[in-house]
Amino acid sequence: MPVVKILVIGSINMDVVNHVLKHPLPGETIKSIKTDYNPGGKGANQAVAAALAGAQVMFIGAVGNDPFASQLLSAIRGMGVHSDFVIHKNGNSGLASITVDASGENHIILSEGANGLLTVNDIQDSLEAFENADIVMLQNEINWDTTRYVMEESHKRGISVYFNPAPALQIPLDILHLIDVLILNETEAESLTGIPVTNEYQAIQASVKLIDGGVGKVVLTLGSKGALFSDSNFNVKHVPSFDVQVVDTTAAGDTFIGVLAATTGSTDISEETLRFASAAAAIKITRKGALDGIPNKSEIEAFLTSANSKK
Repeated sequence: MPVVKILVIGSINMDVVNHVLKHPLPGETIKSIKTDYNPGGKGANQAVAAALAGAQVMFIGAVGNDPFASQLLSAIRGMGVHSDFVIHKNGNSGLASITVDASGENHIILSEGANGLLTVNDIQDSLEAFENADIVMLQNEINWDTTRYVMEESHKRGISVYFNPAPALQIPLDILHLIDVLILNETEAESLTGIPVTNEYQAIQASVKLIDGGVGKVVLTLGSKGALFSDSNFNVKHVPSFDVQVVDTTAAGDTFIGVLAATTGSTDISEETLRFASAAAAIKITRKGALDGIPNKSEIEAFLTSANSKK
């Protein structure tokens, strides 16, 4: 399979991670066990996951003029992501305040910083980055006007659009036809469709509603229940999750998305590629941090070999 060329346009943040025994109740003050500073952001996470899985990845985003900016760019470059089109803005880089409890579950508060300053004009000044891209990957952590422009430009150029509507926001339904692959979780699916997703039947209902609205393919991640794929030809594929010890769920969904894009490219999404992406996410949740916990292709292959041998 030829190397997949992916253009990721999205957020890059410094994650300030507080590790606690339990999440605080409203009004409660608790003590952190320790605090880590980890490069992250949904755009950067997905870009790194795709690059480590073997794709050629270009990233467009924005950082501030604070000390975090150089650390963030150094981190993604060190993991194989090309950052020539990252733009420097006055002010702070994006910041995510993350609290992780003893079970590995997280609460996240975003301060968008420079991510919120990435404009349509910035993208228009960077259109050469679209040349030769097989996939453009987007999320919901930059301005919606910028995201929509990228979708329209990609569609016009015949580039596949992978969109992850996270954090969950209401988006105009008239853009669904611009999305080739929509990858989302239960909460995001309910936000877009109004259908609560608590079982596989409801997951299929929500997916069909999105496809009827114009989306090409839907991948719905269901946590411990695995992942469900649907398309306009009524193909449905369900891949179960892997049973692993949860350490930190931060960036698990981003890892799944980046690896899926890198291993699928412009071809059909198969059970094999879904399983490969699920394995990557499983490895990620056994590790702390965002970028630092994302596995590479050989680690995913070794994990699958071990999982297959235990069947």
